[in-house]
Amino acid sequence: MDLQLSGLTALVTGGTRGIGRAIVESFVSEGAHVAFCARDPREIAETEAVFSGAGSRVTGSVVDMGDAAGIARWVETAAEDDGIDIVVSNVSALAIDDSEASWEASMQVDLMGTVRLVKAAMPYLEQSSAASIVAISSVSGREVDFASGPYGTVKSALIAYMAGLSFQLAEKGIRANTVSPGNTYHEGGVWPSIEAGNPELFSMAMGLNPTQRMGTPQEVADTVVFISSPRSSRTTGANILVDGALSRGIQF
Repeated sequence: MDLQLSGLTALVTGGTRGIGRAIVESFVSEGAHVAFCARDPREIAETEAVFSGAGSRVTGSVVDMGDAAGIARWVETAAEDDGIDIVVSNVSALAIDDSEASWEASMQVDLMGTVRLVKAAMPYLEQSSAASIVAISSVSGREVDFASGPYGTVKSALIAYMAGLSFQLAEKGIRANTVSPGNTYHEGGVWPSIEAGNPELFSMAMGLNPTQRMGTPQEVADTVVFISSPRSSRTTGANILVDGALSRGIQF
């Protein structure tokens, strides 16, 4: 299936590892140009090198998603060549413990980082004929689990924010959706560290997965890239679970 992404430009936050890296790769494989950001210059350079011969323009930038001015500068620079068609807000502070610092980090990075990204990109999205916004939330934003608190609460807020945007922007032809992964295992991610440091929690989490495994970044990326594409033109206001039946609630 041709996703009709060739020549479009996508912004992806946190594009050097895990789900974000898989999203970048999937967009590139469909012929889209990608501007991604992360905080580690070395990882950015390595990611750019991997895609240097891909035929699409792939550009990385050092951006702290808690820095409003930095986000605005990045978006303006990324839009210089061909504007912006797609925005994927993927970065998370992964602040799970119930401390004031975690609440602050979750609000600034996960929520306000997304809000600021969308606001900065909006003038360019309004000029696109294939405009799409996707926020990466979590099953923890949909139901109560061990990550309830700052992480889960802010992930719930992201779902609500995207739903509101979908209604507000529908007349402009701009779609807004949320993708909520379940447990996703990848090098450098939270689950390998939990596996090593808290094997009891890791074992409990594995036991909750009916598929008897955690998901992969690519499985999440495939959904993100499809709903971002013009082939999913009627999908807006949705919260799409990619969790292998991990969550138990019925979504009406």
